[in-house]
Amino acid sequence: MVPNGKSPLTPLAQDALDALARRLPDERELTYEHAYTILKEEENLERPAAKDIIERLYMKGHLYEVEGKLRLTDY
Repeated sequence: MVPNGKSPLTPLAQDALDALARRLPDERELTYEHAYTILKEEENLERPAAKDIIERLYMKGHLYEVEGKLRLTDY
């Protein structure tokens, strides 16, 4: 069992999460467009791959959505 109850991430998903966390604005939330841009710049992921990674992070509980914006969970 993982200590925080979350599933372990693939190395690519972990790198993407780290990139999003590094570039998280002061308001602590990202638009989807900003998240896609970060993943393109930091991880060289085109939009389909970035969407897939964001969906995986969301489904595994590492991201959540509030009013159409993404927030990181306890990062």
